[in-house]
Amino acid sequence: QVQLVESGGGLVQPGGSLRLSCAASGKTINSYTMGWYRQAPGKQRELVAHIGPYGTTTYVDSVKGRFTISRDNAKNTVYLQMNSLNPDDTAVYYCRADARYWGQGTQVTVSA
Repeated sequence: QVQLVESGGGLVQPGGSLRLSCAASGKTINSYTMGWYRQAPGKQRELVAHIGPYGTTTYVDSVKGRFTISRDNAKNTVYLQMNSLNPDDTAVYYCRADARYWGQGTQVTVSA
């Protein structure tokens, strides 16, 4: 069993930046594909980015060039650096491990 705890969300102005963290416990995540998802009010949860065990990354088109997913296997943690945020990025952001385990989510609100 893997437990995931997201942190780093908050309120930020348009154009600002946030760095989300996903700390895993229970098992090492070195061999897992890790993903960040988000769910805006009234919308389905969508994949934002994922990173494979060897660092291969994939992004949804709307965040390419603005968001960066990374992992620190020594810390059993995955990050999402979010730059140039806009109101459309407002959502609850969730971490997912190995297509099985979910965190509780962290709220990101982009507003002036």
